[in-house]
Amino acid sequence: MSSSKTLFILKRKQNYNLSTDYSIGLSTGLYNSAQFMNQMLLDGGFDSQMVVVNDNNDIDREVTLHKPTHVIIEALWVVPSKFEVLCKLHPNVKWVIRLHSEIPFLANEGMAMDWIGEYSKFDNIIISCNSPQTTKDIEFYMSTKLGIKKHIDFLPNFYPQQYKTKSFNKKGDTIHIGCFGAIRPLKNHLIQAFAAIKFADEIGKKLHFHINCDRVEQKGEPILNNLISMFNHLEHKGHKLVHHEWSVREQFIQLCSTMDIGIQISFNETFNIVGADIVSQGVPLVSSPEIPWANSLFTARQTNTDDIVDSLLCTYAYPKINVLLNQRGLEKYTNKTKHIWFKFFK
Repeated sequence: MSSSKTLFILKRKQNYNLSTDYSIGLSTGLYNSAQFMNQMLLDGGFDSQMVVVNDNNDIDREVTLHKPTHVIIEALWVVPSKFEVLCKLHPNVKWVIRLHSEIPFLANEGMAMDWIGEYSKFDNIIISCNSPQTTKDIEFYMSTKLGIKKHIDFLPNFYPQQYKTKSFNKKGDTIHIGCFGAIRPLKNHLIQAFAAIKFADEIGKKLHFHINCDRVEQKGEPILNNLISMFNHLEHKGHKLVHHEWSVREQFIQLCSTMDIGIQISFNETFNIVGADIVSQGVPLVSSPEIPWANSLFTARQTNTDDIVDSLLCTYAYPKINVLLNQRGLEKYTNKTKHIWFKFFK
């Protein structure tokens, strides 16, 4: 087995009260993703650890303590100038900056292209992406900047293979649809709500549309306001917007298991852990073609309400097939992930 020693380093989110909401502050898609991959490496016989720090200034302490050969920096948060110090202090460490977004999403991070360009100045920094398309795009950008072919590593997400089954209950007068995750423009919540309402009307049920209400990012406030206003005007029809606060993963998984259908028709995705959580609980999922492991029979175009409704109707008619195909696709994707990561460290 490889003699490498990996240390995943994440930056703690600061929008929670750490004295009372410590675990919730850690329970993000990025944190869960890194935790899954750390455990994947451990299960594969690799030496791997994971830490969460407050900022750039904590990195040296953790690297000195754990003595890794590879440090995986999850997402863009380490200012490039910090590596002038870190690379001198730890000259034998390979620093891996792992991007979790495709270019449309990175466009919202004003420093992204500058920082990525600056990282190219350091010989010990490896840039990697969890998306094949971003890998190609960043490779083009870096090669153009440097004037030589620059290799960017593709290091995709892993998801634990723990799947449940659930009976789909068509009884009752209410359909519960979960559209979870942070509220951001590219997550496309509003049209999914439109389609869910139309779908509920077609099957003669009241809609309970479930969202996370307290993670509003990248100027997502107008989206949440529109969702609230629309459902307020439809209250007389029995349709309801159900708000859920962000929670630790165990509680969120339990929430997912109570849904009838999950919906994730976002404009841009590299993996979508929320969708994987839904599918893992035996709940059928309607998604966009952006999710790389999702089955195409149950995907819909992001801007076509009727197409989304058709996918919801298809899922309602064949929920077991939806779950089976999506779980199979997720398993196939993550088995490839193991191979890619193990090869990277060997």
